[in-house]
Amino acid sequence: MPSKRRIRWAAVPVLAAAAAALAGCTPTELHGYLPGFDSSGVPTTNQTEGIASLWVGSWIVALVVGVITWGLMLWAMVVYRRRKGQTGLPVQLRYNMPVEIFFTSVPMILVIGLFAFTAREQTAIEKPWADDEVEVEITAIAKQWAWDFQYDEATPGGETVYSMGRQAQPDANGNIDQAELPTLILPVDKKVTIDLQSRDVIHSFWIIDFLYKKDMYIGHDNSWSFIPTREGTYAGKCAELCGEYHSMMLFNVEVVSDAEYEQYVSELEAAGNTGDVSDEYDRLQNNPGTDGSQGENEEGH
Repeated sequence: MPSKRRIRWAAVPVLAAAAAALAGCTPTELHGYLPGFDSSGVPTTNQTEGIASLWVGSWIVALVVGVITWGLMLWAMVVYRRRKGQTGLPVQLRYNMPVEIFFTSVPMILVIGLFAFTAREQTAIEKPWADDEVEVEITAIAKQWAWDFQYDEATPGGETVYSMGRQAQPDANGNIDQAELPTLILPVDKKVTIDLQSRDVIHSFWIIDFLYKKDMYIGHDNSWSFIPTREGTYAGKCAELCGEYHSMMLFNVEVVSDAEYEQYVSELEAAGNTGDVSDEYDRLQNNPGTDGSQGENEEGH
């Protein structure tokens, strides 16, 4: 049998084994063990698939480059090793123009390629919805060391409602009651825009399973537009060192059905949490490191 045909037939079981191995991978494994994916295969947002593909693709390119580099290093060490009886230095080459061109051009192509794919994905993520496309608009307000969430014009009558949070309160063993954390409620399969504001220092809004975060500055409001695509509860936190109790600046995100979202908004309205969050809370009024309560001012707002 000719050598080419022999190689071709030998490649068949290798490819079949590779296909079988990939087919047996879970969605989490196929996406590089990133958060945001589970056994259902449904990503958490319309953006997480693209982010995961960029991540996995970058690692594949890096692995290929690493294997080639390690292989060439081992080959050079074996082929050009000092033999028994050899003395002195090997032949010294001042330069090798083809090799130098190769080692310059290939890394440049790789860097440009990775930059282009990253810029393309980030441009898609950063593109806001048009004004007439936004279905849900929420303002997330960061403060040392908690979060307030304002649901803009969310009620059937066009009223804005809000919930005000306080920092996480660990017990004597360091455990945190997750139910007590500030909670952001999002409707599934709706075009959401979250406007990001800070009351004091630089914070960073990070929903871990959504695979993206954005910084929040005084005097410079950011926003993030996306579609939550899978119901569930997800962890969020501040990802910018913002002071002594930065680690306690946690929150939950619950992606719920449209009916549950509307019910939650109605509950906030019924509780009297209507209107914009007042400017009097431009600086958090609780004592640092305490239970985060804002006392009668918050209850009376």
